[in-house]
Amino acid sequence: MTGLSLKSFFKFFNQGLVPYILTVAHVVIATLWVFFTPRSNVAFLFLVLSFASLYVFNTNKYFKLVIALVMALIVVPIIGVRNIFYLEVIFQISVFSALALGLNIVVGFAGLLDLGYVAFYAVGAYLWGFFGSQQYYALHFSPGTAPSDLPFLLPGSMFYLFLFLAIIIAALAGITLGLPVLRLRGDYLAIVTLGFGEVIRVMANNLDKPLNFTNGPQGITPIQKPPLPSFMVDGFNNVFSSISGKVATSAEMYNVMFYLMALLIIIVIITITNRLNDSKVGRAWAAIRDDETAAIAMGIPLVTMKLTAFAIGASFAGIMGTLMAANRTFVSPESFSFMQSIGVLTMVILGGQGSIPGVILGATTVTILNLQILQGFSLYLSQLRQSDAIIPVINFAWKNLSTQLDPAKYQKLLFGLILILMMIFRPEGLIPAVRKKRELQGDNVEAVKGK
Repeated sequence: MTGLSLKSFFKFFNQGLVPYILTVAHVVIATLWVFFTPRSNVAFLFLVLSFASLYVFNTNKYFKLVIALVMALIVVPIIGVRNIFYLEVIFQISVFSALALGLNIVVGFAGLLDLGYVAFYAVGAYLWGFFGSQQYYALHFSPGTAPSDLPFLLPGSMFYLFLFLAIIIAALAGITLGLPVLRLRGDYLAIVTLGFGEVIRVMANNLDKPLNFTNGPQGITPIQKPPLPSFMVDGFNNVFSSISGKVATSAEMYNVMFYLMALLIIIVIITITNRLNDSKVGRAWAAIRDDETAAIAMGIPLVTMKLTAFAIGASFAGIMGTLMAANRTFVSPESFSFMQSIGVLTMVILGGQGSIPGVILGATTVTILNLQILQGFSLYLSQLRQSDAIIPVINFAWKNLSTQLDPAKYQKLLFGLILILMMIFRPEGLIPAVRKKRELQGDNVEAVKGK
């Protein structure tokens, strides 16, 4: 009854001018809060939730577009000037949202379980890592023995070309994975894709002999960043100096540039994914996911559709891998472990398989959980250990707290709990796809009727 009354209460206020006022108020309050308290994690989380208000409140789509553009192009860069770490967090959210959307095509749309998805992320990263660094000239040197004055193989401006090349190369890698597994389903498909991901990681870890392609476990560094556009340098310096009273450094300008590039890429990816979902291809994927035999009987080309899903999903990961390599100026095999694939899969399941806004919400939730909540809590406990504070009731000194209780060490445990709880209490995800929600509700109704 309470749930029904709350739902009715929200529905009553979510009409007319009220949702417009609430949305604007949320954005303004969150922006001012973060601007005047730039180190407050609570304020930043409140700002991130303002994007969710655009989805929840019943407002005009053009109003939502204007508010989203203002926040993305004005509010977030200004907030990033006050605390550059926030831009890094949003950049990571964009990267993992793209990865989750790509995996969602494979898992959510086509129903193909892929546990080695991070391999395509590695393909894009090592593509620019090799050609955008000095690694080409270090082929005949052992790791750590190459001269430090080796030239870069290509100019930094070639990075923009490699963004498109990464799409093609990663798509080909997706097709290469898809061809051998066309006849596999379920657990067998998961095992093969897991093996593919580990093969890519082990190759990156061992391709330092006899020719040093990847520099082994030491990774490739330095990797070039693309040159800063002159108009961006002038414009950002004007804004930065007016807010902070000083000239922006190149690192700060690069953070803004990579944020804007990631934002542009994620917008394109969302548009493509949305178009595919409403197309004949999307409906063919849904048919394959529900029943392959029936799909074949209806004339759907199974091989072509599966390879298309693998190729498109891989291309999203490839372009973000290249962007990440340029942003970090470093790639190593440790960045592409099996747990990275599980992390992206967690984002898809948490948000809702087949749901575009759900997957983005899942990526945002997991990224903020890792980068801010867990790390912030760990830092807070570390500060308590260094103090003489005592818990009054039990007379326990914080400095005696074991370092094994560091929350950042329990990331895998947290992922496992999220997956278990989601499967028990909300298997359709936080923002379920309409089709998935109907399927699960239909199952529940049949179960009730059976009783």
